[in-house]
Amino acid sequence: MIIDAHSHVHDPVEAHVGLLDEAGVDRAVLFATRPHPERAADLTSLRREMAILHEAIGGRAGTAEGYRCAWGELDAALAARPERFIGFLSVPLDLEPEQIAATVEREVIGRGLHGIGELTPPPGRAGMIEPVLQAAVDHGRLPVVVHGSAPTTADDLRTLSALAGRYPTVPLVVSQLGGLNWMETVELVRDTPNMYLELSTASIVFSVRLAIKEIPDRTLFGSDAPYGDPVLARAMVERVTSPGEVRDRVLGGTIAELVGLG
Repeated sequence: MIIDAHSHVHDPVEAHVGLLDEAGVDRAVLFATRPHPERAADLTSLRREMAILHEAIGGRAGTAEGYRCAWGELDAALAARPERFIGFLSVPLDLEPEQIAATVEREVIGRGLHGIGELTPPPGRAGMIEPVLQAAVDHGRLPVVVHGSAPTTADDLRTLSALAGRYPTVPLVVSQLGGLNWMETVELVRDTPNMYLELSTASIVFSVRLAIKEIPDRTLFGSDAPYGDPVLARAMVERVTSPGEVRDRVLGGTIAELVGLG
């Protein structure tokens, strides 16, 4: 099974399914989202969507209504194509730990979703995810995905590694190959047994090659669609691997295990 380990809700959902079909991808991990760059018809409208994105990845929490709207879109996409999507849900990080625990139980477990993410703590404050990791422990081996590219800093990535060490039963996935800090991210993930590295938005082919070589059993194919393209992301992985067990794990086997499909 080929699984895209990182994608966001598209409008319309069938446009996303079309991209997966074109890439020969069976299923995709699906995150809720507030920005929708795929809706943009021109540069002005794209700027509006990207401004929302920059707020989100900068850790500036949206309104409760914004979260409810994004969660509703995710619910609709999962209901429309349950055979294609694997639901994950981000949770607000600016709540008290007991509120975060209750939100995970109600909104993630209660919805029957497979994991938590994509979390976007403010730069320099990656430690804010610790209550989420505790909630993940409370509900078994629930994977947690954290935004890895800018504005996430190298210090944030080191904080994530330290937190992963405190919660060794929680699979902690760093997305986007750690962005410009990809070399240090590869080292951190390699040396932290419960960390995983998702490979989307890589701009340098040898970063993907080296990440897979260093962490063959904990690297995940992902597209970050609609910001990336499943066809291109899969081609990148296949360009730097040979047919066989490692490629199969990267293209879906590992994430299938994490979400209970393997």
